[in-house]
Amino acid sequence: MPTEELRQDSDRFLMHTYARTPISIVRGRGSRVYDLEGREYLDFVAGIAVNVLGHGHPDVIAAIQKQSQHLLHASNLYYTEPQVRLAELLATHSFAEKVFFCNSGAEANEAAIKLSRRYAHQKYGASRFEIITMLQSFHGRTMATLTATGQEKVHKGFEPLLPGFIYVPFNDLSAVEQAMTPATAAVMLELVQAEGGVNVADQGYIKSLRELCRQRDILLILDEVQTGIGRTGALFAYEQFGIQPDIMTLAKGLGGGVPIGACLATDAVAAAFTPGSHASTFGGNPLACSAALAVLHVLLDGRLLAQSRAVGQYFAKGLLDLKDRLPNIKDVRGLGLLQGMELTIEGAPVVDDCLRRGLLINCTMNRVLRFVPPLIISQREIDRLLDVLADVLSKRV
Repeated sequence: MPTEELRQDSDRFLMHTYARTPISIVRGRGSRVYDLEGREYLDFVAGIAVNVLGHGHPDVIAAIQKQSQHLLHASNLYYTEPQVRLAELLATHSFAEKVFFCNSGAEANEAAIKLSRRYAHQKYGASRFEIITMLQSFHGRTMATLTATGQEKVHKGFEPLLPGFIYVPFNDLSAVEQAMTPATAAVMLELVQAEGGVNVADQGYIKSLRELCRQRDILLILDEVQTGIGRTGALFAYEQFGIQPDIMTLAKGLGGGVPIGACLATDAVAAAFTPGSHASTFGGNPLACSAALAVLHVLLDGRLLAQSRAVGQYFAKGLLDLKDRLPNIKDVRGLGLLQGMELTIEGAPVVDDCLRRGLLINCTMNRVLRFVPPLIISQREIDRLLDVLADVLSKRV
C-alpha cells in the first residue's frame, strides 16, 4: 500500500492524537529503519528511547520466538517464571526489593502515585496525600499522571484535574522545601526532563532533596521511564547521582520494543500494596518479560554500557562543537545518549530537513532537538548526524 493511501486510511480510521511524519516505516535493522518506498533512515529517535538495542537484535528476537512457542499470557492469578526471574534481576541490580509490572510508563507512574498515597495513608492517615512534582515534567497521559505532569498545555481540556498535586520549579530545593507540608506524601521527578526540553538535574540538588525527604519521611519517586535501562550510561540514572529513591518507575527501553512497564520499591514501601489494592491484566506477561530479560542480560554484560558511555561523551562533545560554530544553537545539554540541542529558531523545520537527508530526529518544547539513539549507535553514525545537522543549521542562520 503506498504511503499516501496509508495516510488517508489513517486519517479515516485512527483518532487524530498524533502529528505523524509523512513516511511509513516497515522494517528496521540495527540503528537504521526503512520506509515503504525502500528509503533508509538513521534512527536517532529509537521509538522515543525504546529500542535501546536497536532494531532486530538477535537476543531479543530469539527470546520472543522461544517464549511465543510456549505461552503468551496466563494472567497474574498464577505464577510464571519469566516474570519472577525479571523481578529478581531488577531487584538484584537496583536499590529495590519488590517490583510491580504493567504495560507502559504511564501505568508505572500511576502505580507509583497510588503506592505512595497508600503508604502515607496507612502510616499517617488520609490527610497525607499530596505529591510535589516539577514544572516542565512529563509523567504520562492517564488522569493521575497527566495531573502530575507540570505542563499546562498537557492539562488543557481535561480539567478538572485530580486534587493533591503541587508544582515547583525544577532544580530549586528551596521551592520544594517551601511546598512541603504535613499533607506531603511524596516528591516525584525525572533526573532528566526529556519531554520538558532535556533539562538535567543538578547533582547537589538531588542529594539535598534525597536528604530532605529522608528527614521528613516523605517518599522520593524517580521517574526513570526514559532515563532507565542504560540510556544515560548507567543501568539506572540514579546511580550517577549518588542516591537511592524509595520508588522508581521504568518502561520504554525495558522491553527493547515490547511494551512493558515496572514500578520498583523498597520492601517497607511495597508492603502498602496488598492483594486487590492494585493490578494489571497484561502486566508482566511471559512474552514481555522474556524480551526484557534478554535486554537486561545484554546490558548487564557491561560491554554495551561502557560503549554507550564513551559514545555518549563523544556525541555531547560533537554537539558542543557545533554550538561553538553556529549562532542558532543556544544550548546543548543531556546525559549519556539522551542529548538535547536548544535552538534560537523553531525546531520542526530542522526535523523536516533532516528527514529529507535520511535522518530521524525529534523536537520537543518547540525549539529543543532531542536525540535518543539506540545504545548500539557508533561514532561513525554520530559523525553522520553531526555533518547533516551542521549543513542543515548553517543554511538556517
